[in-house]
Amino acid sequence: MIHHPPYSELSELTQQIQKNGYSVLVPNDVYQLSQHNEAEWQQAGDFWNNLPADKYLKDGGRYRQRRHSSFIVNQSTVTAVPHRAHWQPLSYNALHGGIDRWFEPCEPGFMNSPVLHDFLLHLGGQFNQLPTQQINKEKPWYVEVHQFRIDTTDGIGRPTPEGAHRDGVDYVGVLMLNRQLIKGGETRVFESVGPQGQRFTLNEPFSLLVLDDARVIHETTPIQPIDPEGHSKAWRDTLVVTFRREAFQDGPVKI
Repeated sequence: MIHHPPYSELSELTQQIQKNGYSVLVPNDVYQLSQHNEAEWQQAGDFWNNLPADKYLKDGGRYRQRRHSSFIVNQSTVTAVPHRAHWQPLSYNALHGGIDRWFEPCEPGFMNSPVLHDFLLHLGGQFNQLPTQQINKEKPWYVEVHQFRIDTTDGIGRPTPEGAHRDGVDYVGVLMLNRQLIKGGETRVFESVGPQGQRFTLNEPFSLLVLDDARVIHETTPIQPIDPEGHSKAWRDTLVVTFRREAFQDGPVKI
């Protein structure tokens, strides 16, 4: 049984984050937020067809391809920073934390695209409206951008092999790009302290899940091909963006 997302209006985004710790937007609201239409987003989605394999998977899987880049988002500007490693402490990612993971950067055509820059700029603007951010709203956001393709090359793909987790940032956005001939991939969002939770499947291309990373933990269940014989043509594409106010997460300085 597929559980449909608890969608809310764009005008209610900040209220829903305050109330529940997350919000889910329909594609039309994502187009309104980013100020780019479906055709422009579909063109951006072409950059998911050239993602290199994730060489850091500790479970030995071959199911994840990705790219990663970092930006600083100010009130009206989005600036790419020199390529850097993705690092998380073990306390947030027990499986892959504690190491510098040097993924290939996003391709220039996507990194420099108005679609991406406007999406980051306006999403950051939404976060600036939250009461908890009023005192900091003049400060920049440190943003990491992850392009993911999870496929079923081995018969199963794991969007979150680390299980239910937080990312160690302030806010997380998960934009669904495409589900290609798969089943599974159910999103689960739970209170970080408490028993409440929601489960639903992001089925619609360009629907968006936004999370308050301090208040909720999240995971996505494994995917499988609808047709076992077509495992090489089945995948799930997402764009994951993380916003952190103080600085990027970096590993210990090496001497």
